Amino acid sequence: MPLPPETGPALDAASPLPPDLPAADEPTRVPLALEDWATVAIMGLLACITFANVLVRYFTDSSFAWTEEFSVFLMILLAMVAGSAAVARDRHIRIEYFSEGGSMARRRRLAQFGAAMVALLFFLIAGLSVRMVWDDYRFEETSPGIGVPQWWYSIWLPIVSTAIALRACGLFKRRGRRDARDEGSAE
Repeated sequence: MPLPPETGPALDAASPLPPDLPAADEPTRVPLALEDWATVAIMGLLACITFANVLVRYFTDSSFAWTEEFSVFLMILLAMVAGSAAVARDRHIRIEYFSEGGSMARRRRLAQFGAAMVALLFFLIAGLSVRMVWDDYRFEETSPGIGVPQWWYSIWLPIVSTAIALRACGLFKRRGRRDARDEGSAE
């Protein structure tokens, strides 16, 4: 049951919903469940690997050599996948003093500018990392811990960077549509 207005949390333009109400995701062409399930799978793998390593260390006084290298890779992949979800949900880091101040048109233009810059950055990272993956493959680089081909790990950087950039492009389009829709209703 909601609290009366005088005892409930104060709302202002910077906090569109009270802290106890979850914000619904905007509809997207590619479901956000992809990032959500990838996050769950990666976290599950990390938990299983860590638990297995703890058990082996406890019972044998040794550890699996591959767990640290694989865990570091999974944590980086987790950060990238979570970054993709944050961009798609427009929850990326920003300075609210600038992004939440001014008129609604200014806020939307800043949101579009931010989405365009994120897309540009991650398309650039994707393009440059393709060269790195190719070099890892061409020169037969191996990982330092367990000696598997390094490109097994590095191939994910251009893939997830492209996903983040495409999510930013989708956010840019959604902000543009909302702006056009709001201008049409104001006339």
